[in-house]
Amino acid sequence: MELKEQFEAASEKVNTLTKRPTNGELLNLYGLYKQGTEGDVNGPKPGMFDIKGNAKYKAWEVLKGKGKEEAQQEYVSLVDALIAKYR
Repeated sequence: MELKEQFEAASEKVNTLTKRPTNGELLNLYGLYKQGTEGDVNGPKPGMFDIKGNAKYKAWEVLKGKGKEEAQQEYVSLVDALIAKYR
């Protein structure tokens, strides 16, 4: 299976978790997904009162410079680990 197909399958498999991952795990998933699909963070930073938006922005921003393929591979690995942990 090609990496892009593995990435797409992982993005669907993550929705089958029976327990909710920690906030840190969710932010890591978000950042890796965004980096794997869109590349480096873009757009304006959320306002300081948008706590959730800021957390998501920072989770993506920390991955700046990481290649899409590398982010996709890390995302697939993280999803596999979360499925083993929360299923």
